[in-house]
Amino acid sequence: MNPIATITARIVREGPWFVAFSPEFPEGNGQGRTEAEAVESLRQSILLLLEDRRADALANLGDGEKLIPLALA
Repeated sequence: MNPIATITARIVREGPWFVAFSPEFPEGNGQGRTEAEAVESLRQSILLLLEDRRADALANLGDGEKLIPLALA
């Protein structure tokens, strides 16, 4: 499966933990005992942010407004 969009991650080591941040999603972060765990945690964090933002957008639609899918390729 090819990713639709690629997001970058910055990984830093803090003691026994790896912490991952994304410049594209500064509110998201992840951590783990390995780089892979930190990246997966960040991925899950970004997915939750997207779901939350989508729910907010749906809740705030005005009359005659709608949301449509937008694929990034």
